[in-house]
Amino acid sequence: MRVGVYRSNGNLVLRWYGDITKGLKETTNYVTDLFNIDVSEVRVSDNLFKMIERMSRRQKTLLKKVVYTNWDVILSEEMIYLLKKCTTLSEISIHSEAAPNFRFSGNFRQIDCLDIWHGKWVTIDNLLTMDGIVISLEKSTLTNNDLNVFLRHWLSGGCPRLKLFCANSGSVDVLQVLAGLMHNVVFVENRRDYTSPYGHKWTLWNGYDIKRSDGVTATVHYRPLGALVIAVWPETTHNYN
Repeated sequence: MRVGVYRSNGNLVLRWYGDITKGLKETTNYVTDLFNIDVSEVRVSDNLFKMIERMSRRQKTLLKKVVYTNWDVILSEEMIYLLKKCTTLSEISIHSEAAPNFRFSGNFRQIDCLDIWHGKWVTIDNLLTMDGIVISLEKSTLTNNDLNVFLRHWLSGGCPRLKLFCANSGSVDVLQVLAGLMHNVVFVENRRDYTSPYGHKWTLWNGYDIKRSDGVTATVHYRPLGALVIAVWPETTHNYN
């Protein structure tokens, strides 16, 4: 089997000529044995089950992160496996669209960092079952009322580990998100920089600080082009990876 190597954005990228699965397996074994390390992150576009199961068998430490990059639709059984059944992964990034009729029922398992690029299938009922540190939803269909319900959920002690929440729906009215909560809100004009445990960086202008009964404060911030950010203080430099 021939293996080509080229540079891309400062990284070395391998290209196999022949059986790609066999090439990936042999290269992984060679690199991990050479440096005496385990694999912590994989990017897959198909054969999701086989990849995760193989990594679980070949190493003692758990695989921490999967990035699913298939530009086609992710199979419903693969989506459910990632979000509910696969208990080893703490960080998941799904770049694929869900099937048009996909619905997720029941509770999400505990996922520290969940990044969904096509989040129109995520309902408010789904959101209320999440327990994460970072939750990011692009192309969301959540309404202002849904976001208000989620904020009230957090204020009541729900999603207790949350540090950063972002939902981009294309249209957000922050005052509707804060409806019925303005008595507990302080408007802050100053610029504040916020970094989440997973390295997400935000500049917060004109944020609304809101305090939970236990004294924990979050900033509710509107981003142009329809994104709502909830950043929970204090920042933490601890990397959960």
